[in-house]
Amino acid sequence: MWAALRGRLGAALGVGAGARAAPLPRGCVAPARAAPSCWSCGGPVPGPAPDGPRFCPAPACGALQPPEPRADFFRLMGCARAFGLDVSRLRRRFRSLQRALHPDYFTRRPQAERDLSQQHSALVNAAYQTLLRPLSRGLYLLELRGVTLAEGTDDDTDVEFLAEIMDISERLADPEDEASLQELESLIAAKQEQLIADVNQAFERDDLQEAKKLLAKMKYFANLEDKVKSKKIPS
Repeated sequence: MWAALRGRLGAALGVGAGARAAPLPRGCVAPARAAPSCWSCGGPVPGPAPDGPRFCPAPACGALQPPEPRADFFRLMGCARAFGLDVSRLRRRFRSLQRALHPDYFTRRPQAERDLSQQHSALVNAAYQTLLRPLSRGLYLLELRGVTLAEGTDDDTDVEFLAEIMDISERLADPEDEASLQELESLIAAKQEQLIADVNQAFERDDLQEAKKLLAKMKYFANLEDKVKSKKIPS
């Protein structure tokens, strides 16, 4: 059963037992690097998937290994590192990994390994939630490229845009009726859709500074979306 589970998780990750690394270009020599040791049996754990769950290859052990630090969410979820990813593929990958890491498969394993399965599951959840939403996906892409977005108002945000945000915010504070609230909700959604398209184009041009400015604007509209939701919740 345990061997079958390992095979199932390997299939979910797209990594087979016989997977081989891509050959190095001619003239290049791979640096010597010691394989990490299994926490359970101490044996070597050569892993072809640095950002995915790995198992000890020893037949008598087969223990799930700890998550790798600084895992790449895109690689973990089987997606290209791009803003315009395939959300359907992301959802399929998420469901596949969650099934493979389900606690039921680890009930007869040591407590330490059950804890590791929970850590892997939490990592998969974090990766999924980050990549699912365009705003968090874009901010994560910037982070991977060493670009961060300052908290609060961005200095590069133009005055005209801020005036538009203030106007919408004031209208949301006291909408005339349900129709007015729906109109504002549609306006905000349309603005976000346009910004998402613009951010995608900026990333495709590798214009990180433009992507940063646009994502800052998306944050303002995300706050407005939250205000709309709070208005729609019955008091």
